[in-house]
Amino acid sequence: MAMRVVRNLDLERYAGRWYEIACFPSTFQPKTGTNTRATYTLNPDGTVKVLNETWTDGRRGHIEGTAWRADPSSDEAKLRVRFFVPPFLPVFPVTGDYWVLHVDDHYQYALVGQPSRKYLWILCRQPHMEEAVYNELVERAKEEGYDVSKLRKTAHPDPPPETEQSARDGGMWWIKSIFGK
Repeated sequence: MAMRVVRNLDLERYAGRWYEIACFPSTFQPKTGTNTRATYTLNPDGTVKVLNETWTDGRRGHIEGTAWRADPSSDEAKLRVRFFVPPFLPVFPVTGDYWVLHVDDHYQYALVGQPSRKYLWILCRQPHMEEAVYNELVERAKEEGYDVSKLRKTAHPDPPPETEQSARDGGMWWIKSIFGK
């Protein structure tokens, strides 16, 4: 089944801070991470700087990357994103798909996935989302062939600082996540 993606995504409007409301668990995110968020900044060359952050035991884990349109001639919201791992010694490039499956007219919430359907994110401009909107996005994911029983809600108990100035774990979260911690 072909996956429907957003057409004519406005990257300027999409840029900014997004909070992870729910996701499929993955090896590259800590299982106990809270207050997880992504910040997208449009670069002059049309690429997007990606900053993913999560907090575990009060310490900030983060990784930076770059996203770009997979096919610059297409109007589909199919992006590629590259991170270098491990975050504390960025040596190895890891590239993946980032497909925007839905974004509301006001760019306040989004559904993001990729063609294998192994990864899924529900994002919002605020750390909390109305349950009706959440359920709408879950239904949309189901329509696209995702096994939504794997969705895990992300806790946002204490809003983290708006700046990047907080205790860091030096990238150890990345190593722990490999071992399922």
